[in-house]
Amino acid sequence: MAPQPSAEGVKVNWINYRTGIKHLYFRMSTDNRSATIAIEYTQWDEGIRALFFEQLETFKTLFTAHMGEEWDWQPNYTDDYGKTICRVSFTLREASIFNRNDWPRLITFFKERITLLDEFWSTAQYSFELFK
Repeated sequence: MAPQPSAEGVKVNWINYRTGIKHLYFRMSTDNRSATIAIEYTQWDEGIRALFFEQLETFKTLFTAHMGEEWDWQPNYTDDYGKTICRVSFTLREASIFNRNDWPRLITFFKERITLLDEFWSTAQYSFELFK
């Protein structure tokens, strides 16, 4: 996917996407049962995390319209390490990274959503500069 430029026309590392905001990540993961793409804000301070999520929620209608689907919005998600983060995610069920027949579906799933997420972020990011 590297040859595809970002929404702003610059080269981007899609696997290690730089949001420009400390503690904010766009994550893609897959296992033997599903694939997930997520926006994760991992700030340890609960108040700042809540403020960030509140700001992100102001974009919920625009985000949903842009993505074309309803994502799961979780202000207090506990990650695999027991850390509380805020998370907005979408999951593809019944797809396995270990099944070659699922690979085209997985690639399409991630590529479509990360490029739409990039387009959304290219305009929304300026509202989050306070969190840099």
